[in-house]
Amino acid sequence: MNTSGFTEAVRAVGDWIRSERREFNANHVETKALNSLVSYVDQQAEQMLIERLTSLLPGSGVLGEEGGESWIDGGFNWIIDPLDGTTNFIHDLPPYAVSVALMQGRDLVWAAVYELGQARMFTAERGRGAFCDGRVLDVRHGAPLRDGLVATGFPYHEFSQMPQYLEALQACFRGSRGVRRFGSAATDLAWVADGRFQGFFEHGLAPWDVAAGILLVRESGGLATNFFGTELDDYDLVRCGSITAGNPQSYRDLIQLTSDVFTQP
Repeated sequence: MNTSGFTEAVRAVGDWIRSERREFNANHVETKALNSLVSYVDQQAEQMLIERLTSLLPGSGVLGEEGGESWIDGGFNWIIDPLDGTTNFIHDLPPYAVSVALMQGRDLVWAAVYELGQARMFTAERGRGAFCDGRVLDVRHGAPLRDGLVATGFPYHEFSQMPQYLEALQACFRGSRGVRRFGSAATDLAWVADGRFQGFFEHGLAPWDVAAGILLVRESGGLATNFFGTELDDYDLVRCGSITAGNPQSYRDLIQLTSDVFTQP
């Protein structure tokens, strides 16, 4: 596969999004559901990605946040979030990112997260490592949770486990150097792979929020599972709705916390 072509397709669409931000009018925003926003930028970016990526890999299917779906069972499928962090984008508040993953059958095989605030391209290929603008990412010997930062996303539309969430936050306040919430799960996971964050957990996520980030974390030497450490294949993991991730040391601390605090569905 010509993965360099995939990367350049993601970069081209991301650069278009950055150019649109300069003239963006926040009045051109629709509400999909409670606190779930979409703009013409999301919609056009998804179409651009679908056209470019499927032309590079003919016969591939798509699962996109903004409605693009043509999933091919057992084949190659793109999982696309054209603008992860739309609310940040609307308010001109980085980070926000383009997130793209490629699944072959039930396995994640390639991923890119293009964080547009700092214009950093994170990529990973199954069995070949993770990179940021060509720099190798390696968190195998990362710090334990007590010496690092935890990233999360605050619930904004699904509040069924709010008490558990507050309990988990309190434990992270006490057991780490701090908790950060940036509003882009794809970026959070890329930054776990880069060693900026030592751990990440969030509930209520969609496949396009996490697919690329999971492969980035894994190929950098970290771990990513659901809240309970259940053995799931990639297809089920991206759809399970929860994620706990980190370098090996921090993951051990964080998975104990999320598995104790949260309720299994």
